[in-house]
Amino acid sequence: MRHLMGFRKLGRPTGHRLALIRNQVTDLLRYEKIRTTEAKASELRREVEKVITLAKGGGVHRRRQALTRVHDPRVVDKLFEDLAPRFADRPGGYVRIVKLNPRRGDGAPMAQVELVL
Repeated sequence: MRHLMGFRKLGRPTGHRLALIRNQVTDLLRYEKIRTTEAKASELRREVEKVITLAKGGGVHRRRQALTRVHDPRVVDKLFEDLAPRFADRPGGYVRIVKLNPRRGDGAPMAQVELVL
């Protein structure tokens, strides 16, 4: 049974999986739209929602917490100065996942992940 299984392993060792998600969080916040597989998109949404909620609170402590999840300090600056005020009135649901056609090479289900607004 799948009780209490909160995340997908994505067929990778722990360190690789965590680095993949952190890189995708950084890229999504930098470009505001990326294309990936549906499974990765679902995991990415969870992390990005948490980071944006952190940024909405403001403050030095939350900025340092965001730096542990986002690799680029310039992206953290963008997150706190541009994106957080944009989502100030929104109680959640900052990320949209749009399903795309399967990938041509292996037929993997693809999705576009984008920030709302």
